[in-house]
Amino acid sequence: MRKTALTIAATAMLATGVMAAPASAELNTLNLKVVGTWGNLSNWKEAEGPLWDKTMPEASGGKITADALPQTELGIKGFEVMRLLKIGVFDVAHGVVGYIAGEDPVAEGVDLAGVIQNWDDAKAAFAAYRPTLAKQFEETYGAKLLAVYPFPSQMLWCNADVNSAADLEGKKIRVYTTSMGDFVEGMGGTSVTIAFAEVVPGLEKKVVDCGITGTMPAYQAKWWQVANHAYLMSVGYTATFAAMNLKKWNSLNDETKAFMEAQMSDWEAKTWQLNIDQDQTGIACNTEGPCPIGDVGGMKKVVPSAADDAKRKQVLEEIVLKRFAERCGAECVTNWNATIGAVAGVTAPMPN
Repeated sequence: MRKTALTIAATAMLATGVMAAPASAELNTLNLKVVGTWGNLSNWKEAEGPLWDKTMPEASGGKITADALPQTELGIKGFEVMRLLKIGVFDVAHGVVGYIAGEDPVAEGVDLAGVIQNWDDAKAAFAAYRPTLAKQFEETYGAKLLAVYPFPSQMLWCNADVNSAADLEGKKIRVYTTSMGDFVEGMGGTSVTIAFAEVVPGLEKKVVDCGITGTMPAYQAKWWQVANHAYLMSVGYTATFAAMNLKKWNSLNDETKAFMEAQMSDWEAKTWQLNIDQDQTGIACNTEGPCPIGDVGGMKKVVPSAADDAKRKQVLEEIVLKRFAERCGAECVTNWNATIGAVAGVTAPMPN
């Protein structure tokens, strides 16, 4: 009778989950070396950092932990991130695709300057190009792509009177990707590549007249203290990635891989929403307000006219896409036209 009673009790406890094995029972025990993006910006403070410091350890029952720091704290440049991931200095890296695009024009195609003009298209474009990025990351960098997410809309912030696209002519404009340089030159400006941390003194000293960055990053980095015109032409959405060293990934068991993919998928969706939510707040905070997170920047808000948008399309078709096609090659262009081109309703020409 005692044995029967214990059996019945155990069965009941299992049915209610009291004695059920935890979901983390089959997970590998890991302490990952992780590098993130900029430590003073929202993607690190509200997404990347909490993912590794809190979300992943808690969800895994303490089996997956990380030593995670932003690249700014480690003194690493954006273009170095994937090289260091490839050789195993880091297990996981977060970074901006544009910083590796100089040596990988196929990856560059995910976020060409001037193509995507709204959040719905950005989501669709990144999703359409994701298999291409995943293949490039594996073959070129020995990395498993875990997530693709954005920063807020990339716009132009100027310490100069810029009230239309025509006013960009002759201006020195900070860029950080190859296609942004093409875009600026198509507008009649001069592209200048300087680090994000150097833009504020660059604007102050007139090393550059304008800089391109996201709406909330411009506010958080205090560009509004040295810039007076916010020219709100969308240049892109800064495709950003999370990737794991492929050897490390392949060493994981199936349960751990499935767990991490599920966690990253959920995290990616939340990070998209974070940036969408902050986009308009960034514009308001940089310009006339209201600003729920600090001082109002006071920049003049300049909304592009129909003529400005026509100029954007002209530069995109005649400069940006043509130069991208020459860098990328026919096979790459065919794939781009079938993916992002189809989403955006534009066609890159075949290279000569």
